[in-house]
Amino acid sequence: MQIVICDDDRKIQEILRNKIEKICREAGLEHQILCCSSGEEVLSAKEAPDLLFLDIQMPDRNGMDVAQELRRRKWRTILIFVTALAEYVYDAFDVGAFHYLVKPFEDAKLSRVFRTAVEEYERRCQPETGQEEAEPPKMLLIRQGAVSLAVPVDSIIYAEVFNRKVTLHTLDGDKEYYGKLTELSEQVGEGFYRTHRAYLVNLAYVEKYDATTIWLEQGTALVSKKQFAGFVKQYMRYISRRGAAGWIR
Repeated sequence: MQIVICDDDRKIQEILRNKIEKICREAGLEHQILCCSSGEEVLSAKEAPDLLFLDIQMPDRNGMDVAQELRRRKWRTILIFVTALAEYVYDAFDVGAFHYLVKPFEDAKLSRVFRTAVEEYERRCQPETGQEEAEPPKMLLIRQGAVSLAVPVDSIIYAEVFNRKVTLHTLDGDKEYYGKLTELSEQVGEGFYRTHRAYLVNLAYVEKYDATTIWLEQGTALVSKKQFAGFVKQYMRYISRRGAAGWIR
């Protein structure tokens, strides 16, 4: 796996390199890590790197400009922005960024993001089956105060609302923001079901249920009497489609 770290701060380069080296060793991943200090160095390469950690604030050509050029060239590089600027998160998804890490971040966060990127890399390396290429993961953008946060929709186990504060229970922990469950339901689309006025459930994580409660892979959600029949119908349709596709969680 070809990994490139692009940051004009050589100290940051070295810190990131050491952390990624450690993760790769622990995972037994064959890899090569290259560091560069400008976007021009990235663009001068003859071949696209498999994974690029890219800073945004750089002299001459900033990281967003570099990312736009990468996409114009049709490079399929897995792109992870590493920056102190949270306000560029919207632009990041316009250039198909895989993730957006805001400095400072914990080692555990870097490890989770990197391992997920490796899974995406390995998926891309699978032999062609004649099927169309899978779409990139759908992301939900939420606002926490002055910070915008991207959340993979598939990672949301369920959501609940109380006093206008929505809590997303995800595989990566709980995330809170002010919003409406109705709007969230429209954003995440099918695969989720509003089981109760205060709960929205990802059907992929349902383990069992009765007339009042739904047990999920992590946590439980309420189901109202009014919504129960609709939930069962939707869930049966969901697992039927997954079964026909040869996929069972």
